[in-house]
Amino acid sequence: MPVRSKHLFALTAFAVAAVVATAASAQKKYDAGATDTEIKIGNIMPYSGPASSYGVIGKTEAAFFKMINDKGGINGRKIDFISYDDGYSPPKAIEQARKLVESDEVLLIFQPLGTPSNSAIMKYMNAKKVPQLFVASGGTKFGDPKNFPWTMGFQPNYQSEGRIYAQYIRDKFPNSKIAVLWQNDDAGKDQFKGLKDGLGDKANMIIADKSYEVSDPSIDSQIVALHDSGADIFFSWAAPKGSAQAIRKVGELNWKPKFFLANTATSVASVLKPAGLEYSKGIISTAYLKDPTDPTWDKDPAVVNWRAFMDKYYPDGDKANANNLYGYVQAEAMMQVLKQCGDNLTRENVMKQAASLKNFHSELMLPGIMVNTSADDYFPIEQMQLMKFNGEAWELFGDVITGEVGHEATR
Repeated sequence: MPVRSKHLFALTAFAVAAVVATAASAQKKYDAGATDTEIKIGNIMPYSGPASSYGVIGKTEAAFFKMINDKGGINGRKIDFISYDDGYSPPKAIEQARKLVESDEVLLIFQPLGTPSNSAIMKYMNAKKVPQLFVASGGTKFGDPKNFPWTMGFQPNYQSEGRIYAQYIRDKFPNSKIAVLWQNDDAGKDQFKGLKDGLGDKANMIIADKSYEVSDPSIDSQIVALHDSGADIFFSWAAPKGSAQAIRKVGELNWKPKFFLANTATSVASVLKPAGLEYSKGIISTAYLKDPTDPTWDKDPAVVNWRAFMDKYYPDGDKANANNLYGYVQAEAMMQVLKQCGDNLTRENVMKQAASLKNFHSELMLPGIMVNTSADDYFPIEQMQLMKFNGEAWELFGDVITGEVGHEATR
């Protein structure tokens, strides 16, 4: 071979190798918290404090990622799930968020729970440009991509839920009088606003309302005052502990209103049983997930598989507690986003993929419920179905209702 040809061959081989190396490096992009073998995910949960019953969600999510790691991880990477307790305290949530981002160097914070805690860390997360993804709250503020592009909720927003109840009341009980118990934070205010907006010109049906603090040891005085108002419809928008207290007190007073209960407090295990199943019969709420206590789903393949997961990876978990199913579904959605990210595990791409979900559906969601997002739509789920508690389990009724009201709330 001529010398010149040898040089040309060497140069060509070098160029090809350079192109291959460049392509490989272009394919793999990492921010802090991601490598060829690992993805660090942060989480903040109230494992203690007044909302500690929600802590099982974090435990379920940890178990889910353990299962995924046993199966080889996501795109070949194992998940390092780091979950801290904030006691449902906003200052503690800020402390834990800083620890996760600055010390643990996680890629993102997934499913931090609670409207107050997420409100507290939102500005920090956006300033740091770290995803605050699939926030465990229905607060409408967590779907505002224009002002907070690094924060996204997941579950139906509270204002949508309030409007769904309002629509049902306008149709079925137009001459009723309504009393409302609401949690004195952004969650309670969102829910109450949705109800009032949905009632529209019938908003004067609300004749009494009382707020409470999530740290209050008792809400008996508020329930007595609402009972004395003469209302025949009662709304309880409270965390699980407050909701259980409300149900029990309404029952002890022998008050028989049409009772509406926040979707976030419908767990048979952590709310209705402690309150008394005899007092819970007839309560109306909403759902977007299958209820593991509903006989309808006893032989449903997805529920059967979920129970098998619980037996193997979270044997101490209560299979009658819907929060354990909720945590599983959230983790499934997180897995979907990371799958879509491929080898581009930058924080920017995580948010891009989270905002590119098209008709994602977990088999543990009710039929017809779909997850859809876009760059200007940070409300993944906007569909729910009404349900009523029969004394043993929740029973769905009516149709799946779609309410795209969250976009109006952020304008």
